[in-house]
Amino acid sequence: MENKYKRLMSNTMLFAISNFSSKLLSIILQPYITFAMGEVDEVGITKLVQQIGSLLIPLVSMGVSFAIIRFGLEKTNSKSQVFTNGLVTIGLGFALMLICYPVLRLIPLFSDYALLLYVHVLVSCLRTLCTQFVRSRQLNRLVAVDGVLCSATNLGFMILFLSGMKMGASGYILAIICSDALSALFVFLVAGLRRYLHVKSFNRELWSRMMRYALPMVPAQISFWVINASDLFFVQAMCEGYQGQTGEYWTGLLGVGYFLPTILTVLGTIFYEAWQLSAVTEEKGRAAFFSRVFAIYQALLFCCCSGIILLCRPLMFMFKSNFYDAWQFVPMLTLATLFNCFNQFLNSVYMVEKRSTLSLYTMLAGAIANAGLNWALIPLMGPNGATLASLISYFIVFVLRAINTRGLMHMSFAPLRLAINCALIGVETVFMLQETPGWPVWCTLLTAVICLFNLQGILGMLRQLLRRRAPRKQA
Repeated sequence: MENKYKRLMSNTMLFAISNFSSKLLSIILQPYITFAMGEVDEVGITKLVQQIGSLLIPLVSMGVSFAIIRFGLEKTNSKSQVFTNGLVTIGLGFALMLICYPVLRLIPLFSDYALLLYVHVLVSCLRTLCTQFVRSRQLNRLVAVDGVLCSATNLGFMILFLSGMKMGASGYILAIICSDALSALFVFLVAGLRRYLHVKSFNRELWSRMMRYALPMVPAQISFWVINASDLFFVQAMCEGYQGQTGEYWTGLLGVGYFLPTILTVLGTIFYEAWQLSAVTEEKGRAAFFSRVFAIYQALLFCCCSGIILLCRPLMFMFKSNFYDAWQFVPMLTLATLFNCFNQFLNSVYMVEKRSTLSLYTMLAGAIANAGLNWALIPLMGPNGATLASLISYFIVFVLRAINTRGLMHMSFAPLRLAINCALIGVETVFMLQETPGWPVWCTLLTAVICLFNLQGILGMLRQLLRRRAPRKQA
């Protein structure tokens, strides 16, 4: 029998191929966009429009993507019913979005890009439906191929609409629409999803169970959006005139500051997409399995986080010169992303136990804290207040999840190792932001210490996880 750890690593590698191309593209596009658009304010508008779409997608989909993979992985459920129920859910959500147009116009910038945003939301929901359903069927190689093709088409459309046609924010959203549409069509045709789509396959009882699981994920996703993306809107509104610059200027600079933490997000996303398959399907020794995997996961993320903080200033030279000052936002945003990756891992416990309401409560607590902290810290610290607010909010969510998941699964967090890593990386962040005399030397030493502190545990655990079990001798 295939070792469950090897299956996890195999899935991780496949999803790495899928996500690496798309995330690598997003990393490449950030510097490209600063040159293609030129002005910081214009980049700020692009970021705001993109985040409006990110807010609407979970509302329209009603969180059904989570239910698709959770219920699709269960062998007792009809695949055709799961897929048809998902499509019906998106159709209902999009109809409600059409009806709510007068309300949506109240969102800043929405009316200027309404048509594009409507199409973007619908196409994105359909692509997610197709790819999540394919994942539930564990056609992971197809997911990997689709990820590469989607990245290639996205890059081509970006160059066409931004450099060729000079369409600005509209071109940016249009490029995403075109690549998502081609991706959804590719997966639908190659995976033969037409045979799973039947009007008679709609099952009200299964749909009810899927919605009970999925709907709490909607406010949870919105709460995540509040912590992750609303900072841009707070900064736009509250930093107008700060240091003689517009709110859009600081929004653009802060948006570029998310560039390097995206690397950490890439690693977390790649792992989580493979991990959620193993978390559900592997039932024996689940608590020990979770504990061992989290030990490796936190060690790798702390090493990467420390390296990103160390290199944040030289790497900003990849951008147009007027974006260089975005480096100051990177350390706090990287730490916030680190805890978000931990939160994502702990969310898998809720997924396994079908306790999506706990995901909602913890994220809602973080969202409320984030809103309050933004109002309190931005007037005191300017845009840096938003990054600190995000860090504290994600940390609050992590503490809450670490506490209440104990009642569901007795996994170990290795608290002493976690505390030492947090202390070391916290000191590195302070040295970097305060520009302590000799900070390059100190930050380099701290990065080396963090890597060495975690290296032995990573190598030892990997040897344990990858070793082949000796076959039993026949009597």
